[in-house]
Amino acid sequence: MHKTKNPKMKNIKKMASAAGSAKKAAPRAPKTEAILRDADKFLLPTYKRQPIVFTHGRGCYVYDSRGKKYLDFLGGIAVNALGHAHPRIVKVIRRESARAIHLSNLFHNSFQGPLARTLAEWSGMDRVFFSNSGAEAIEGALKLARLHGRASTDAPASPARKYRILALDNSFHGRTFGAVSVTSTEKYRLPFAPLVPGVEFVRFNDVADLESKFDDTVCAILLETIQGEGGIYPVSEEFWNRARSLATKHGALLIADEIQCGLGRTGRYFAYQKFPSKPDMAVVAKPLAAGLPLGAILTTEAVAQRIAPGLHGTTFGGGPLACATALEFLNIVDSENLLANIRARAEELHDGLVDLATKFDFIREIRGEGLMIGVELSIDGAPFVSQALDRGLLINCTHDHTLRLLPPFILSRAQVRQFLRLFEKILATTPQKAVVADPAKTVSASQPALVAAR
Repeated sequence: MHKTKNPKMKNIKKMASAAGSAKKAAPRAPKTEAILRDADKFLLPTYKRQPIVFTHGRGCYVYDSRGKKYLDFLGGIAVNALGHAHPRIVKVIRRESARAIHLSNLFHNSFQGPLARTLAEWSGMDRVFFSNSGAEAIEGALKLARLHGRASTDAPASPARKYRILALDNSFHGRTFGAVSVTSTEKYRLPFAPLVPGVEFVRFNDVADLESKFDDTVCAILLETIQGEGGIYPVSEEFWNRARSLATKHGALLIADEIQCGLGRTGRYFAYQKFPSKPDMAVVAKPLAAGLPLGAILTTEAVAQRIAPGLHGTTFGGGPLACATALEFLNIVDSENLLANIRARAEELHDGLVDLATKFDFIREIRGEGLMIGVELSIDGAPFVSQALDRGLLINCTHDHTLRLLPPFILSRAQVRQFLRLFEKILATTPQKAVVADPAKTVSASQPALVAAR
């Protein structure tokens, strides 16, 4: 008996065959040893990486190529604010990557305007420029400051009378020429001299030094609301208020670098919102697009009026995929009430760390706000980072003796308890190395010790 062919079944078989072939053809992931060999041979030696290959993450945990699980209290250095593989972020990236990853800033996309509006509402600013990174956002902010300081009587080809930029000792603003020029640590700056001229550094939280260096030639003062790489040092309200008043008096701009401390990290949308006045510009990046590269300059209408087409731009900044993801990140922070969670978990962490400080006399100080915490030691911090890694905990050390904690905003009470148990074991079992000089004996209370950063 003749059998009729079923076209539908035929198509199904073809699809199954193609899927099987694709599965067979898919390349296997290189083995850990091969990955490390390639990295050692072909990458520029700009980082002292641990010999570990991370493969994936879930929530507050990451996993290496051998299947070991780690509690992540580093968060990609404040980038992974929602942890890893947040389902709403994954959904948006999958959806939008199938629609348009990049268009161009010669046209509008569906998400750049709404994201700018949300950031303006969060920050109290008026206008937004999207960049590729935090360092690029710093560069743009410095350009805007110089542009704002240029009077209509200044010849375009001649230096403006108002050109000086004040930054703070112990600062870190990035690796590009402009950003490293306003970064005080000589280790980062001196190998690339001569740098951008017109930059002068003010002693941290020293109001008298600020007043002595501020005059009508200053176009901007740039500061991290909480210094991150420098060891988790918050700017004092007195210093902020004086910087604000001096900037207003001299027609200069106050620029807040909130790349690490902004967008919820302190339990507020922005760290500067604890002060009675706001800056003229704020710069953000790290967690903005939940791990995708995106930074932003937020500024007032008065500053924005000085810019015109052609004076600044970017190729990748503000693309549809990154902006859609960033908009979802901001929506998640609000809809999941994460600011309240940050404040609650921060209180538990702080109380637990203060208790540990009574047990270990080499803990000198607990600093920070929200989920941006520094544990300053009187001894070398690097061995504690290594011991933590061995025990399945990710932290890092900045300025040699400050252990930096930057856990995700989704941190749970149980994970705080897990961290404190692990951390106590690490503190108790790590061999203690050389004692670091006591900052109180070498500098004033208003100026942190400027020891070499990592």
